[in-house]
Amino acid sequence: MSAAAPQLKPSKSPLRSFFANEASAGLILMAAAALGLIVANSPLATAYFATLKAYVGGLSVLHWINDALMVVFFLLVGLEIKRELLEGRLRTWPDRVLPGLAAIGGMAAPALVYLIVNASSPETLRGWAIPAATDIAFALGVLTLLGSRVPISLKVFLTALAIIDDLGAVLIIAVFYTAELSLPMLAASAVTFAALVAMNRLGVRRLTPYLLLGLVLWFFVLKSGVHATVAGVLLAMTIPIGRKEGEAESPLHRLEHGVTPWSAFVVLPVFGFANAGVSFAGVEARMLLEPVTLGVALGLFLGKQIGIFGIVLAAVKLGLAKRPEGASWGQVYGISLLCGIGFTMSLFIGLLAFADAPHLEAETKIGVLVGSLSCMALGALVLRLTSPSQRPTERATQEA
Repeated sequence: MSAAAPQLKPSKSPLRSFFANEASAGLILMAAAALGLIVANSPLATAYFATLKAYVGGLSVLHWINDALMVVFFLLVGLEIKRELLEGRLRTWPDRVLPGLAAIGGMAAPALVYLIVNASSPETLRGWAIPAATDIAFALGVLTLLGSRVPISLKVFLTALAIIDDLGAVLIIAVFYTAELSLPMLAASAVTFAALVAMNRLGVRRLTPYLLLGLVLWFFVLKSGVHATVAGVLLAMTIPIGRKEGEAESPLHRLEHGVTPWSAFVVLPVFGFANAGVSFAGVEARMLLEPVTLGVALGLFLGKQIGIFGIVLAAVKLGLAKRPEGASWGQVYGISLLCGIGFTMSLFIGLLAFADAPHLEAETKIGVLVGSLSCMALGALVLRLTSPSQRPTERATQEA
């Protein structure tokens, strides 16, 4: 009698494995941004810029990307913030202390560096918030590529820090980069938001009514003068998170799982391709020393590491918080550097700050690219040098 054939687990296709890997989103975003930069400096440049400026349905293609498509990204940001605050890594005050302090330092120091560099240039001071943001997709992508070298606690710390950083960026956009307000449209937005809250309180569990009313909310917010992407965060705050009996997942978790691949593999790559494209035609070396370029680049490279590492070091030494478990100070410093990758949110805020000044937009893009790439390269190097590869048994223990 022959022995029974061994049961083989179904193998995952290489394509499915790639899209399931959390580093993949960062890699695709990097590739899309690089492609946008290449196209903007190729024979296709004229068609590229003409397409972005073309009007469709009352908005340019670029505005559709930045004011409509990016709402999906901000919806996901809002869902993640709500989930983390209520049942995730930020559900208790002790969990929030270190990443919260780090996020505050990581936003304040870059803004201060920018303001110092631009102190003698009043017309560019409006860009103070550009280097204050962290691109979680890029940062986690680089971190994940290092594999088991980096303790899980640092990945948790970076994610929590970025979530709080995103919340700060949303508040900055809503408060400081709002155009003239339309009171009727603002009132309509408030009524629509109240209707969404009422649906939550009445126990509506289906996502379709929320999404349809969310589209109405987006339109009113767009017309109100507040940046339209804020509608995504407001909608996220009204999605029910509690799971009822018989439900495999709560509405919030269902929506988050549904939105995540679209945000990671469609919205952000399209945004990166459309916004990273800066033409180097006519660009001179002196532009690297322009106040905006220098302020953004130094804000990301110096401000982030000083603000985050400095405040984490102070908080731990003063007994206000504990260093991430199993992480060395060298690794914490490496994470501080990775937080200087401000790509998506920095570009986005730059577009709001200098919407009427194309030459300053170009300087912003150069500063973001220089600062982000420098932080990416040095951060990865520091983490590689300070994070020895673990044995399989050590890795299994850590992940458990």
